[in-house]
Amino acid sequence: MQVNSASQQTENDAAAKGQALSGYESLTRWETVKTFKIATLVCFAAAFSAATDGYQIGMNASIVANKGFVLEFATKTNAKGQLFLESPILSGWSSIQSVGQIIGMTTLPFISSRWGRKISMYTYWFILAMSVLAESLARRWEIWLLAKLLAGIGVGCLQSTLPTYIAEVAPVKIRGGLLMCYSFWWTVGSFFAYVALQTMAKKHPYIWLHPIYTQWAQIGIMLGIYIFLPESPAWCVTVNQMERAKKELLRMNGKVEGYNVDQQLQVLVLAIDHERTVAAEQRQEKWYAIFRGTDGRRTLTALWTNMSQQFIGLTLFGTFGTYFFQQAGLADPFKIKLITSSLNIATVIIIIFISDRLGRRWIACCATTLCWAACTCIGILGVTKKVRATDYLFVLFACLWNIGMTSNGAAGWGFIGEISSQRLRPYTAGFGAAATCVVGVVMNVLVPYMTNANAWNWGYKTGWFYAGVGLPCVIGCWLLIPETAGRSAAELDELFERKIKPWRFAKTETATQRVVNMEKEY
Repeated sequence: MQVNSASQQTENDAAAKGQALSGYESLTRWETVKTFKIATLVCFAAAFSAATDGYQIGMNASIVANKGFVLEFATKTNAKGQLFLESPILSGWSSIQSVGQIIGMTTLPFISSRWGRKISMYTYWFILAMSVLAESLARRWEIWLLAKLLAGIGVGCLQSTLPTYIAEVAPVKIRGGLLMCYSFWWTVGSFFAYVALQTMAKKHPYIWLHPIYTQWAQIGIMLGIYIFLPESPAWCVTVNQMERAKKELLRMNGKVEGYNVDQQLQVLVLAIDHERTVAAEQRQEKWYAIFRGTDGRRTLTALWTNMSQQFIGLTLFGTFGTYFFQQAGLADPFKIKLITSSLNIATVIIIIFISDRLGRRWIACCATTLCWAACTCIGILGVTKKVRATDYLFVLFACLWNIGMTSNGAAGWGFIGEISSQRLRPYTAGFGAAATCVVGVVMNVLVPYMTNANAWNWGYKTGWFYAGVGLPCVIGCWLLIPETAGRSAAELDELFERKIKPWRFAKTETATQRVVNMEKEY
């Protein structure tokens, strides 16, 4: 009787914190994949959309070094009579894409919260289709500018929606790996953008439209995936569509042996009702609660890893990677970009398999530190005498930077999706991701001047700029980023509400863990 009383009290304490057992806490990661096959496949398929994001970003980064593209859009010639793209135009193209991302990230959350995740997907799919149409028809730099604005809006919408969707649908035990599938497909997409441009540079250096046309295939595949994806059950509960939530849960998990849909629905309801109660008590029921109190801390935490990317060289190596290599005097910039992209794919595959075992905190903090160290080393190359080995060392440091950035991005986009409370998730994800792009607008203006041989011509010395502005971000990562692996949304609510220090998240026992431990004992 005493044992039952203690067990009941522990369960009641957990329920008061919005937590309940799903019944699958004891499964290993591989057992979770096998048990929830359809939910796993849904998340993996949804993440495929990120390939379009990566292809678009990779294309924008590298096509500016394509000879045919330069011939089509260049407006000036240098002293040698060679056509070149002016820095203001380059800055305009890259900056307008970041502005578009900000627009998409800060507006779509209102559609996502009101009408659901699938309506959001159809919305940004249409915008991306229009951006590819504009790119296909562009013959003046002004039209390309419009295409980049549309691409930015579409990509921004996609970036704020997919991590949210995956975080809500994925089984808790494997949520990290599935969230990082977003980065995997992004990396694959950017890799194939470089493959397409490398192929054209070798065989048809003055044909630039063929890689643009290949994007239509991705647009078609995206639509097919979105038609068959289920709506997020967590969103359905948030807007009180209980029957639809039950239907979507059964659609994904109905074939799981012993699956009790009413119990699983109750787990969602309990967590969301608890969040609403806390929000009402603190008078933070509106969307702008993401800037206040505990939710404000969660927004800062969600955005920090991704925002750090901008201060440790994302625009330099990502948006203008091929252009930077070209302006630095390397013989085959597209080939170098292919090498670094191949490393990125290998890195993100490893990260997917270790993210739920090693944890996201260590991945994010170590990766950010590695990128900063690589930028510092490149800066050192810029102030030392250039010898034959200099370019080889630069490529080595660029490879190390790419390994770090890929790991940072995989963890960072995971945080965008899973750090927030359920009721504010689309707003936190959208505004958190937009913060990165606000900094990106500034960097997209500065970097073309830093790297352009006809402008500031900093070359490798650009590394010092990122070493300086990136150091506070590295320190901030170690102080702000918590461990989220294996924690349900309700458990994360508890840890943030208790104001647990980020570096103590992994070792702090939650109400759910107490219930699990008590069941093991008895």
